[in-house]
Amino acid sequence: MYRFLLTRGWLAVSLLALLAIPFCVFMGSWQLSRFEGRVDQDKNAKHDQHQTAVAAPVPLREVLPGTGSTISGDDSGRIVSATGRYDAGRQLLVPGRTLDGHEGFYVLTPLRVGGGAALPVVRGWLPGDASAAERSHTVPPAPIGEVTVVGAAQYPESTDTSEAQTGVLPSGQLGMISAASLVNILPYPVYSGWITASQPAPPLKAVPPAAPPDSGLDLKAFQNLGYTGQWFVFAGFVVFMWFRLVRREAETRSDAALGLLPEGEGPEGDGSQDRAEPEGAEPEAVSPAPAS
Repeated sequence: MYRFLLTRGWLAVSLLALLAIPFCVFMGSWQLSRFEGRVDQDKNAKHDQHQTAVAAPVPLREVLPGTGSTISGDDSGRIVSATGRYDAGRQLLVPGRTLDGHEGFYVLTPLRVGGGAALPVVRGWLPGDASAAERSHTVPPAPIGEVTVVGAAQYPESTDTSEAQTGVLPSGQLGMISAASLVNILPYPVYSGWITASQPAPPLKAVPPAAPPDSGLDLKAFQNLGYTGQWFVFAGFVVFMWFRLVRREAETRSDAALGLLPEGEGPEGDGSQDRAEPEGAEPEAVSPAPAS
């Protein structure tokens, strides 16, 4: 009954299934390894963040030597110190930022450091609406004179940052903290990274440092876990479909042998086999053609 599996067409189908199953298993295992790697990365990142949070501050130049430098992965969240003067006249509010489940905004003030460049400093967070606070002049002013700011170094934000805003905002407000968004606002060079002050003056509240991008158990990590399940389901589906097709073909050939199929139908639906004659039946006699 299953000799049809040795035909050329069914050998090709079986070979394709044999190749598809290990491929799906391999892809599922690879996606699972990526998820496990992100879990380990998240554990290491939390440990490193704790270590850097309790470490002594390092000078800004060790993390960002210049305005063209970028923060490395190991330096994200590192406590740095920077000395300079606040440019209070160009202070900006960053709306739509939450802290402890409350809606509010960041207070960002450029700190002019050596060489005339500016380091964006988030001096703290305030609750409420940024526009209303600006109209009522309730935002605490920046300190005057030379100051030394201690805070956590942060990556520049991008459109992938959850709370970043890309739409048009009122004058004096900023939707995304990055040198690209500040270059047209400030008349001097800006550092690529920024810092969040560790000990802001009341009523400002400290903004906790964020994890670096593409790290930890983010949406991409759980996408890897979902892809793992999909590939294993595909492997099981290939096995299921192969057995179903084989069983269907075997039943079709068995019905054809018993003459149970409608006239013109045969195995594999090719219509090439006629209905079988019942066992022991005499062939139907053919009437002679009439003489002309």
